[in-house]
Amino acid sequence: MTASIRCLQRQRPRPKAGILHFGLGAFFRAHGALIIEEAMLRSGGNWGIIGVSLKTPNICDRLAAQDTVYSAVELAPKARNLAVSEIITETIFAPEATDLLLSKLVDPDIKILSLTITEKGYCHIPSTGRLDLHHPEIITDIERIKQGAAPRTAIGYIVSGLQRRKAAGLKPFTIMSCDNLPNNGQVTRSVVVELAEQLDKGLASWIDNTACFPATMVDRIVPATTEADIQRLYDEHNVQDKAAVFHEPFCQWVIEDKFVGGARPDFTTLSPVQLVADVTPFELMKIRMLNGTHSSLAYLGYLAGYETISDTVADATFKKFVTELWQAEIIPSLVAPENTDLAQYADQLLARYQNAAIKHRNWQIAMDGSQKLPQRLLNTIAQNLQAGRKSSRLLLAVAAWIKYVGGVDMAGQPIDVRDPIAPKLQALSEAGGTSSEVVSRFLELGEVFGSELPALIKPELIDAYNRLETLGVQGAVENV
Repeated sequence: MTASIRCLQRQRPRPKAGILHFGLGAFFRAHGALIIEEAMLRSGGNWGIIGVSLKTPNICDRLAAQDTVYSAVELAPKARNLAVSEIITETIFAPEATDLLLSKLVDPDIKILSLTITEKGYCHIPSTGRLDLHHPEIITDIERIKQGAAPRTAIGYIVSGLQRRKAAGLKPFTIMSCDNLPNNGQVTRSVVVELAEQLDKGLASWIDNTACFPATMVDRIVPATTEADIQRLYDEHNVQDKAAVFHEPFCQWVIEDKFVGGARPDFTTLSPVQLVADVTPFELMKIRMLNGTHSSLAYLGYLAGYETISDTVADATFKKFVTELWQAEIIPSLVAPENTDLAQYADQLLARYQNAAIKHRNWQIAMDGSQKLPQRLLNTIAQNLQAGRKSSRLLLAVAAWIKYVGGVDMAGQPIDVRDPIAPKLQALSEAGGTSSEVVSRFLELGEVFGSELPALIKPELIDAYNRLETLGVQGAVENV
């Protein structure tokens, strides 16, 4: 790896693939891929990564055009450090190469199938973690797999691949979720086994008894790459790289050490990686303290007119808000992981948020909120209720989500809402009425709020939404 190159080209032989990864977005390429590459360079092994995209061919095309080599730029507050990754061996755009992908799933050299497909990619019910058997893509996949055709979803491909491995007398691969889901290993196991049960109960039992679904916690802030980023990379380093990724210096990966046959890269000498028996305390810490405050700041910050997280916390009112949110409402809901000081972790998070070199857009973080709210905000609120603690700031963030997904900001300007159920959300908002009527309609979204929480939070959530409407965002944040 070098800090000054004129073109991207392989400096080492292409590694042999041992990992198939679904979701070849910027996050994985700036996090897991770099760590796996470092582990392989230090300790050997065949851990090259085949990258799979299910929805769009863009990143596959960009990587293929440069021999699947790409730049990873670390954005420290006062420096930009560039590295070049060669860990990806090939890319597959699934809709155009179904036979190739299915053959890779049955390749005995593939030991791990990893996932960064975002919450919505699991086709589950966020409030329960169960597979959504009414999801149109799941309904289609069940019929396609029964007919011997290629599925469309990541979960469908996993089940189809495991079905073919079982028929061939092969061991299953390890299925490793790297998405921000509580109990992501268990959620992945649940949706995979439930889909398999729709096809063959024997297959479902074999998967449940022989496959491994390690839970993980992943942490690194990776903003979406923009054309301006690509141009700046060219201007500063004379590198033309349309697949470049940009990331903060901080990196953490906590992994439940549970792999089929123990087959995994040697992570033992890498400081960003912790191999543990139970990921849960780390997972809850990160989802609630980082992702929960990210979402809170994203909705409130966007409505207040701020573009990025760093812009938002540069406002003293929002800095005070997020600091008190950690101290009063989130940290009390957590059990600290071993050798972890949660107050120090909060201080570290604030410093990361203040890194102005990281242009993490509130609009990007605000995407897919219907899938994120339960684990990032609502579970903490529910736990606080059980303990008799207030959640005034978290409820203000939920109220801001309701306002945001209505598709119109505080100044009456349209919002480009990206969410799997965006039309449904906007219809709930456009029905109009009082704050009480708007909030009441949203609380009927069982897939988001569940069945018990709405009655418990309704009065306070109506009050929070009303304060947003009457005081404005800044006033509501100060008031809370």
